[in-house]
Amino acid sequence: MTVLKRLLPAMLFVLATATVALASEGGVLHESMMTTLFRVINFVIFIALIWKFGGKAIANTFGGRRKNIETQLTELEDRKQTAAGKLADVEKSIANIEAEREEILAEFARQGETLKASIIENAQISAEKIKEQALMTAANERNAALKEIRAEVAELVIEAAEKALAGKLSADEHNKLVNDYLTKVVLN
Repeated sequence: MTVLKRLLPAMLFVLATATVALASEGGVLHESMMTTLFRVINFVIFIALIWKFGGKAIANTFGGRRKNIETQLTELEDRKQTAAGKLADVEKSIANIEAEREEILAEFARQGETLKASIIENAQISAEKIKEQALMTAANERNAALKEIRAEVAELVIEAAEKALAGKLSADEHNKLVNDYLTKVVLN
């Protein structure tokens, strides 16, 4: 409808100009001028009818095409920006691959050192336990050996005392003496 509003004044201007041109010739309309005037009027009516019945379809066709092209251009720009973003991400990840590899290797090295320290610590704890057990076993064996030696010494003392006192002591004195020595040996 806006095109018709713009076109109508232009056509009226053409008609007015043609009328002035005819009037300047002395007011007589020539036959060729009348034919031209009818042709112009015919053309204006033709354009008006086309615009009235097909104007919206024509406007929609050209307007829709324009919108379609604008939409496609917008979509292409969005795709371009998305692709540029993805390309930047890929380039960034490629640049970071070496750093990530170094970081992973460093992490594995740290885990290895931690595991090594743990194994060494467990081995030291086990060695300490074995040492303690060996010391306890040695102490127990020493105590057992001392008891055994004391018992043998006590028997030897008793035998020697019996031999030495066999003739000098009576049976009661002999038993008392043996008990005294046994008590001293056992207490020491």
